[in-house]
Amino acid sequence: MATIKIKQVKSRINCPAVQKRTLDALGLRKMNHVVEHENTPAIMGMVNAVRHLVKIVD
Repeated sequence: MATIKIKQVKSRINCPAVQKRTLDALGLRKMNHVVEHENTPAIMGMVNAVRHLVKIVD
């Protein structure tokens, strides 16, 4: 399956706790951190939940 790279582009400060847990589950720890995951429906659902904080990069 294809992989996607996810980059955190906005700070987690003042975000609800559930969004902070989602970022932790994705493996994003700080700004401009990039992680690579398989492109599965579960991962895309997590990305969709924090879409205002992250960006999918090539």
